[in-house]
Amino acid sequence: MAVSEEESSSSSSSTSSASNSRSSQSNGVHYLAKCVLRGSVVLHVVHGHLRSPSSYDVVFAKETSIELVAIGEDGVMQSICEQPVFGIINDIAILPWTDKLRSGNPQTTGKDVLLVVSDSGKLSFLTFSNEMHKFFPLTHVQLSPPGNSIHHIATRLAVDSSGSYIAVAAYQEHVALFSVSASSNFDMIDKRVTYPPEPEDDLMSSGLQPTSNPFSVNPLSAESIGEDSDIVPPVLNTGGTIWSMCFISKSSDQLNKEPNPLLAMIVNRRGSSLNELVLLEWDITENSVHVLSRFVEGGFLALKITEVPGSRGLALLFREGDILLMDLNDSCNPTCVQTINLGSSVSEEHDSMEDSFRLQDDDEGFIAAHALLQLQAYGFDLNYLKKGDDPMSIDNEICHANSVLKCECPCSWEPGVDINPRMVFSVDSGEIFIIEITVDIDGTYMTLSNCLYNGHSFNTLLWTESGFVAAIVDMGDGVVLKFGEGGLEFSSAIQNIAPILDMSVMDYHNEKHDQMFACCGKAPEGSLRIIRNGISVERLLRTAPIYQGITAIWTLKMRTRDSCHSFLVLSFVEETRVLSVGVSFTDVTESVGFLPNVCTLACGLVADGLLVQIDNSSVRLCLPTGVAHSDGIPMTYPACTSWSPDNIGISLGSVGPNLIIVATSNPCMLIVVGVKPVSMYNYELYEMHHVRLHSELSCISIPQMTCTEKGSPLPVGVDVGTTFVIGTHKPSVEILSFVCGQGIRVLATGTISLTSTAGVAVGGCIPQDVRLVMVDKLYVLSGLRNGMLLRFEWPTMSWASDLPCRKSSLFVKPDSLKTSSPAMVASQLFGVASFEKPKDNDPVHLQLIAVRRIGITPVFLVPLTDSLDADIIALSDRPWLVQAARQSLSYISISFEPSTYVTPVCSAECPKGLLFVAENCLHLFGKITPVSSCTYGPSLMVEMVHSKRLNVQKFHLGGTPRKVLYHSESRLLLVLRTELESESFSSDICCVDPLSGSVLSSFKFKLGETGKSMELIKVGKEQVLVVGTSLSSGPAIMSSGEPESTKGRLIVLSLEHSQNSDSGSMTICSNVGSSSHQTSPLYEASGYSAEVISNSSCCSSPDDICDGVKLEDAEAWQLRLSYSTTWPGVILAICPYLEHYFLASSGNAFYVCGFSNDNPQRVRRYAIERTRFTIVSLTAYFTTIVVGDCRDGVLFYSYHEMYCDPGQRLIADCLLTEPKTAFVSDRKGSFTVLTSLNHLEDNVSPERNLTVSCSYYMGEVSMSITKGLFSYKLPVDDGFKECVAGNTGSDKSHYSIMAGTLLGSIVIFIPMSRDEYDLLKVVQARLAVHPLTAPILGNNHNEFRSRESKVGVPTILDGDMLAQFLELTSIQQEAVLGLPCATAEVSSSFRLSHSTISVNQVVQLLERVHYALN
Repeated sequence: MAVSEEESSSSSSSTSSASNSRSSQSNGVHYLAKCVLRGSVVLHVVHGHLRSPSSYDVVFAKETSIELVAIGEDGVMQSICEQPVFGIINDIAILPWTDKLRSGNPQTTGKDVLLVVSDSGKLSFLTFSNEMHKFFPLTHVQLSPPGNSIHHIATRLAVDSSGSYIAVAAYQEHVALFSVSASSNFDMIDKRVTYPPEPEDDLMSSGLQPTSNPFSVNPLSAESIGEDSDIVPPVLNTGGTIWSMCFISKSSDQLNKEPNPLLAMIVNRRGSSLNELVLLEWDITENSVHVLSRFVEGGFLALKITEVPGSRGLALLFREGDILLMDLNDSCNPTCVQTINLGSSVSEEHDSMEDSFRLQDDDEGFIAAHALLQLQAYGFDLNYLKKGDDPMSIDNEICHANSVLKCECPCSWEPGVDINPRMVFSVDSGEIFIIEITVDIDGTYMTLSNCLYNGHSFNTLLWTESGFVAAIVDMGDGVVLKFGEGGLEFSSAIQNIAPILDMSVMDYHNEKHDQMFACCGKAPEGSLRIIRNGISVERLLRTAPIYQGITAIWTLKMRTRDSCHSFLVLSFVEETRVLSVGVSFTDVTESVGFLPNVCTLACGLVADGLLVQIDNSSVRLCLPTGVAHSDGIPMTYPACTSWSPDNIGISLGSVGPNLIIVATSNPCMLIVVGVKPVSMYNYELYEMHHVRLHSELSCISIPQMTCTEKGSPLPVGVDVGTTFVIGTHKPSVEILSFVCGQGIRVLATGTISLTSTAGVAVGGCIPQDVRLVMVDKLYVLSGLRNGMLLRFEWPTMSWASDLPCRKSSLFVKPDSLKTSSPAMVASQLFGVASFEKPKDNDPVHLQLIAVRRIGITPVFLVPLTDSLDADIIALSDRPWLVQAARQSLSYISISFEPSTYVTPVCSAECPKGLLFVAENCLHLFGKITPVSSCTYGPSLMVEMVHSKRLNVQKFHLGGTPRKVLYHSESRLLLVLRTELESESFSSDICCVDPLSGSVLSSFKFKLGETGKSMELIKVGKEQVLVVGTSLSSGPAIMSSGEPESTKGRLIVLSLEHSQNSDSGSMTICSNVGSSSHQTSPLYEASGYSAEVISNSSCCSSPDDICDGVKLEDAEAWQLRLSYSTTWPGVILAICPYLEHYFLASSGNAFYVCGFSNDNPQRVRRYAIERTRFTIVSLTAYFTTIVVGDCRDGVLFYSYHEMYCDPGQRLIADCLLTEPKTAFVSDRKGSFTVLTSLNHLEDNVSPERNLTVSCSYYMGEVSMSITKGLFSYKLPVDDGFKECVAGNTGSDKSHYSIMAGTLLGSIVIFIPMSRDEYDLLKVVQARLAVHPLTAPILGNNHNEFRSRESKVGVPTILDGDMLAQFLELTSIQQEAVLGLPCATAEVSSSFRLSHSTISVNQVVQLLERVHYALN
């Protein structure tokens, strides 16, 4: 029977109560788990009208979450929402809405329903709520007990084309059929039946009905079936593994006679080398299932069957080497109409299914296989586990994913086409073809196209209504393809960072802004991903890619004090367009007066109503008309005037309040242009002053604010109203002042001189952009052409706080106008090597305070507002938000693709917007918010509102990256790669520049040797890289858990710096000499954490410098072999031990090793210890050693004591957080905290059991766990800390654990105090049963999170469940807290009465956790 939400919640509550009542104390260890980046592996894709009858929505099923996406007209995929399901998804399908069915259901009227089968054992009917912006269950149908047994009917889904019938199958033997109810109530199911029948007790528990005549067969006699016939006699049940199934529509002449659904299945029987096509018919009247026929044709192995839309009785049967067009109108005699041979694109070899399932019969010998069998829903199918494969190696799980693709046969029909339908499909080689089915007077036949696209092996294909094809890859980025001339063309990428095989989390200079370097993907799509906290953007608009050749964009106001912008100026290579800013952007170029046929170099507002345009030949002053703006002049055409230099081209220009400045390059001159009124609406431009320069200018910036805040200190001689900044090719930055009648004066200069450690000058240090910033004091930001960001400040003695404000205007009365004498040669913009107080007329020499490299392309700086303390967008090879900090540099990445230009846009509809230019598109964003995934798309406008997200940057490395370490001295990443395509080697260790992703050098292993582990070990004052390898490509572990006889090699590598490179390690050497840095009071100290100013926080990048001295070591670093020796087993694990020792495993033994006399060429083994089975992980904390045994679990070694894991555990990774506490991940998808508590009783045995403190079942395997936390400070954090100061204790972030999974998820475990844990545990229990927040697939939340753990073990808090509390309204939050306590155990453990729990108290605690982790 169907189970409603209330019944499901009640059942969940009672089960949770029974489980929690046996819970024990967690020994003082309390954690909260929060997923900050959801898995990116897409296993199933469907499309339908889910949000509304007119919307076209795509659903990605990602194993433990559901994501709703939309593909735009430009082929860019945009995520709409993603939500966890608190379960494991097995399959999804769309139940189309029809007038006949569910006509009275207001929740689903006109909208399709999403069907999901999962490990809950239920068939869930989900609908999308536009109000709550997520999926909610309509009802659940119980199919089987919870879990993922191969006999549970909750694995595969099929829906007939009319939406009247649903089929659900198990992996083996069982199938259930349902008819969809046409009534108006919420019970979606009318009739149901199973085949073959189950025992009555099981049927009563699941609510399914047996067939009344389950053994009916077709009446074919044995004589009518010859030996060579494709038709084989039917059997009593399916009796094998169900690979694929679909409904077959009846032809029109049969529709009235036999209205019974027909189900076609591909079945593999044990011991059979070929699969069968089995046809089942459900007799609705008798409620019985009949096996009509079995079709087997010699040759290739059948993989998948799919119905041909609009052609009743036809189906395509995919086999390993060909495609069969089947006519199933005569269900008892299916026939093959046509065969298309696909050649040798796929292998013909397949093992029997019997061998793969035989692994489960021996619990002792194949305990690892049991665990992997439960992971087959992740895409690692054990059906193809061949003899000799290592069932305990995660490598084999990855390899098996390729085999799964053969079963999937990715294909998709063209949507909405029933006449001559077409299908796009892919083969294992990555080639994509189209098949067209044609029905005419000559019959029915297939037509196969040529190869349209050749990529990687795809897992899923989807042909969208807009004509795009989404192609999903298991272990690499997917693609969105568009139809072009002669085939499919790349349109955009679908990010997939899975699997995360290793990761390294770095906190640069203790600024509490971690970045993760992750090894992702599998050969040939292996990549290194840099994952960092950032600011998310909420896109409002994305235009078509029609803006080719944009050179710059600006937004202009009509009056200085206007709150909103009036115009958007787009400059192209040979054109300029002006658009009005508002609800719609209208072209008003003619009404504004800008020249449309020139490339604009600069533009701006020089005074109220006066706009200036600068091109390469002239300066143009325009007064827009009333058509362009309501405050424009009342004339038909705009009033315009121009000025041009004599026979000289303009190279640069800038416009500010009462100031117009242009520069020329040949000769190098700086010219000040003035404006004077002649009559009403008539002005004249003229040259006020010019100077000749010795160096060409690279940029000019005029502050847009004429006054600073009252009391703000200014350097002596500086008046913001007369000051501007320039960058020169010298290179240098210069602060200049222009006062009418006095000319231009140099106020300050900062020379840029960066050299390598070898004394070679670093190129590309020319300023690309400069800005004045005012936060407590005035300083200069400069972006360089080589991707660096610099901060200059005035020396301390030059500051004065009470300087009178001087004002000047370029607008002079005609009678008082005087022509200034030109200064043919100005004072050279250079400095002296001293910080002594300059003379009255000498420029001050700026001090270089901080340098950061934020990219590898020129850095453009765009303030968000006209204020001097505004945050700034910095554009390089990726966008950054540079915060106006009091000291140092503070910036954070923006979750958007590389952009060429950006400008703030302020309008009534979008008061804090941004307009980006990317990929020839304009992107308008309404929100910029500090959330976890990648933002898709190219130009945008955004509103800056702080919420957090993770940004992912990809560096393609090739092969399969297995291990990654960060070498602080060289500032390089050390990456161990395998499966490289080279004749001389297949594995190496490479040095990677974390900025550009380029491989600088590598150490290649021997042919046939594979790297397995590596670790940086301290030797004296240096670090060496200790590497463990396998000298054979075979498995390292036998199926019993014992090590293979394969030998390994221990290698010690020294990372040496080469001195013969021209580029690399750079030191800052200003003109003042190195001694000035030591005496400067503003010298940036190591480990300084920048203050939070202007809604921002500190953040850094991998190439940040300390103390303004060292910028980057990108010189040639080489890995040199120092030591090598062969060991008897494969070295799977290495870790540091104490100060100068290391641990290394070899088979089932591990050694304590060290370096004699601190010599990396002399390795000595001091001690050895053996375990029963192969050691897969090692970790140490002071003197405590933790060993991960592949079968016995975790073993603690501490002097003469040893603590053992109380149960067997398939260890994936292990981390010691404290001397007596270990955080463990296993290959069943669980996390466990184990402790070795002091035993009070005397125990003569040195072996004692560890205590399981708490556990958390995630359903995803993590191969890498480490300490760390993605966090940066928000303004709201201070308030939260004050509110919970009595409960938080010390900073828990130092003890947080990060884990990356094979599905691409990143989860953080943060310690909680006992009071916090007890409070949130009560809230979680109530959220788990409330209709708005309960698991949408009908899982018992407590049962799911405590899966794979023993009864009584406390569970870690579920941050994803708790985060839903923040999404509710205050009334809904009160309703959740008002629910009766879900379990007696929760009530007793919570020290306060539930009546004392306030919404404000819970919200404050959850927001603190949410903002810190999300």
